[in-house]
Amino acid sequence: MRRRYLLLLLVPLVVLLALGALPSLIGGGDVSYVVATEVELENGSPPSEGATETIDAENLSVNRFPYTMQALDDGVSEPYEAGRFGFESAFTHTPFDEFGEFEQWNSNATEPDADVAYVEQNGTYYRLEITPESDVDT
Repeated sequence: MRRRYLLLLLVPLVVLLALGALPSLIGGGDVSYVVATEVELENGSPPSEGATETIDAENLSVNRFPYTMQALDDGVSEPYEAGRFGFESAFTHTPFDEFGEFEQWNSNATEPDADVAYVEQNGTYYRLEITPESDVDT
């Protein structure tokens, strides 16, 4: 009886772990990057009709925003590869999660239809965009 309960607990745990790990190991989905491009402000606002403010990078942590912070440091982030079956994003952190948080924090600093956010770091302003692999020089 005790063995049965142990199996009932372990089997779902192993399945959930596999769902989180396997898609990233299997890969095969669309590859995206976060690309940071330095921009000049126009009349104190980002050069965009949809964005009028910027997000301060000092409020971002590397642990919570790894794609964004790497793009700010290196110009482009590590690749994010969507799972083949589309369910990986439910179990892993994605750049789309980061941009969703930017929109919640300050929707005036984003262009949600284009996956674009404007960020200020040390007095320099950047346009961050989630870009497909075909548009990035790797």
